[in-house]
Amino acid sequence: MNWINNVVRPKIRSFLRRETPENLWIKCPESGQLVFYKDVEANQFVIPSSNYHMRISGPMRLKTMFDNGEFEDIAVPEVQLDPLKFRDERRYADRLKDARIKTGQPDAIKLGIGRLEGQMVTIAAQDFDFMGGSLGMAAGEAVIAGLETAVRRETPFVMFAASGGARMQEGILSLMQLPRTTVAIQMLREAGKPYIVVLTNPTTGGVTASYAMLGDVHIAEPGALIGFAGPRVIEQTIREKLPEGFQRAEYLAEHGMVDMVVHRHKLRATIAELCRLLTKTPMPEAPAQLPVPAHA
Repeated sequence: MNWINNVVRPKIRSFLRRETPENLWIKCPESGQLVFYKDVEANQFVIPSSNYHMRISGPMRLKTMFDNGEFEDIAVPEVQLDPLKFRDERRYADRLKDARIKTGQPDAIKLGIGRLEGQMVTIAAQDFDFMGGSLGMAAGEAVIAGLETAVRRETPFVMFAASGGARMQEGILSLMQLPRTTVAIQMLREAGKPYIVVLTNPTTGGVTASYAMLGDVHIAEPGALIGFAGPRVIEQTIREKLPEGFQRAEYLAEHGMVDMVVHRHKLRATIAELCRLLTKTPMPEAPAQLPVPAHA
């Protein structure tokens, strides 16, 4: 009997059991509906039924923006790993190590330069999965490196912002990135090149207080939370109920803080058109069509 229980039955169970990947289904945060992962991935991580825009990684953002997903990586200067030797429940160095393993990236911002509908563009994409997309020394250096590249290569600069704010583990060194990135944006302006910001969910804190709100044009993805302090903090401070949809992309577009709300599927075409308008670049010529042979 023990042989049947210990050997035969486990073998039968292992034979019948189907191995199911953990990420086979995605639960929509808005509707609660379970959606097949491959369908969401094919739809640029927009839930088809609810139109909810999920977060995507920095490298994936760049691939979806550049022609054929091809771009040149822009190197970011290295910074001191843990300048303040910060520790709360865990060491900051350990948190950084975990974030790098999780995302496969050295820090929260990924840079690339390539062609967008034929026009050279420099793009920076902030990844919320890396410690909440927080702005520290490395992220500040990345923004500055991207802006300097845009000035040197004479291209527009596009910033995809996604952040919870400044990185508290770096203290004043994190806050110093606000004026530093602002000066770099001024360099881009003096060079006469456009700066386009795409605000994704969420964009808050020190990032909103610096480079995320200094663009020539501000685009927001649908439903994105955008602001400095969060709605809950504001309600607790003023002790009043906020309007419906407060700090969401659509509300901010109605009140003039955002220029336009654009669906993720239309971002490439919208940004490409803005770059052409702001740089006075003509539309690329359509490939010549071969004449249709006459029927005999």
